[in-house]
Amino acid sequence: MRILLPTGAATAETVRRAAAGFDADVVVTGKIASFLTPRALRDLIAKGTYDAVMVSGMCTVSFAQVERETGMPVYRGPRHAADLAWVLPLVGKSPLSGTVPADDFLAAKNAEDAMHRVADAENAAEPEFVIRGVKIGGASRMKVLAEIMDAHWVEDIAGRAEQYFSCGADIVDLGFGFDATQDDVKRVFSAVDGIDRPLAVDTQDPALIRAALFRADLVLSLQEANIPKVGKDVARAGAAAVVVPGGSTLAKNIARARRAGISCIIADPLLQPVGSGLVASLAQFKDYGCPLFFGAGNVAELLDADSIGINALLAGMAKEAGASIIFTSEHSDKTRGSIREMRRATEMMALTRDRPYPKDLGIGLLVLKEKRRRREPPLECETHIPARRMPDEITYDPKGNFRIGIEGDQIVAVINGKAVKGKRWQDVLHTLLSEGHVSLLDHAGYLGRELYKAELAIRYGRSFEQDGEF
Repeated sequence: MRILLPTGAATAETVRRAAAGFDADVVVTGKIASFLTPRALRDLIAKGTYDAVMVSGMCTVSFAQVERETGMPVYRGPRHAADLAWVLPLVGKSPLSGTVPADDFLAAKNAEDAMHRVADAENAAEPEFVIRGVKIGGASRMKVLAEIMDAHWVEDIAGRAEQYFSCGADIVDLGFGFDATQDDVKRVFSAVDGIDRPLAVDTQDPALIRAALFRADLVLSLQEANIPKVGKDVARAGAAAVVVPGGSTLAKNIARARRAGISCIIADPLLQPVGSGLVASLAQFKDYGCPLFFGAGNVAELLDADSIGINALLAGMAKEAGASIIFTSEHSDKTRGSIREMRRATEMMALTRDRPYPKDLGIGLLVLKEKRRRREPPLECETHIPARRMPDEITYDPKGNFRIGIEGDQIVAVINGKAVKGKRWQDVLHTLLSEGHVSLLDHAGYLGRELYKAELAIRYGRSFEQDGEF
């Protein structure tokens, strides 16, 4: 297959290196590859014999008319010439897009294929048992249990539970502190009774457990002190139970739960936080004759590090330990987003069953780090001018000053009592400029910086402070 590769002078050498070994014609069309026009491309096609064309992924014009007139498929290559080497082998073998840059299109396609594999494996999996339609144990995917602490103090408990499910939780765990009453438990579970998803009650108080059994699908947790008082009630309700060690061993408590008639049992050997015996506690994750519970949330909450990497590693540890349910929480600001992170991590682990490592799966948890650093050509210039320090004195724009903030997923800019809201910083900036709210260039530059900071704060779940460092 002969491929036409129009490019710019700035990236020509990079493109030629990537095309080495392929039947490709690298043609320089100007200084910048993205400035290619449909007319210029039509002329290039007419000069040679090709099977396909790959233009720069940075091109913004449509080449659909060129395709119709010439019958030649025109694909968008990657945005960066450095990525061309891994895209070219796919031409004619894998679907590519004429409108979406190849790196974005292939990443989306790989992610879609990966999620289909996860779903197919889950559909075919034989579990040890099922909790309200959710497979537990066996060959099924490790399930994410997300806790809502002090559920009786949450104003919109049904909304919070639905939010957790939408973020990827398979089971939502409703926790009750020592100040909770039986009426509190009944009120909370009545409020969520319309949610047809697995719900757990999280308390060791027999009276509170009993109050939840009209709706709770799972009980956290049972041990030697409360099994004699509430074990048979749990069994009669048909609820599953997480069993923990206490004054007695985990194996003995599991035996007590079975004698009480509980058929769906999950063993929790109690994972300890870093510094309090994390590694030693892993030795207790062994075969108890039932699915295993892995309390990852306690580790993440008690470690001042970004949760995304912690959750990925803990999910890997849970997989190797043979866990069927992994616990996560978003109690603190630093662990916000942990439910989505842990769900993605469990999907990665599901895809790792036939691989030695959880990498190159089609999905991942890389957010700030790059899997491949791009090597772009140096910028060409004739002279260098050192940047001068911006004056400390401020010249205020006579049009007025802005207050910038974020509301949910919206960037908000307020001036003279009028708010402009949008999800993209450039849209907000364009609106403000087009409506004549800015008259000074340095004010426009400042505004662009602050609006982009606000978008980054939303993207990464961080707080935003106007004029502060990000």
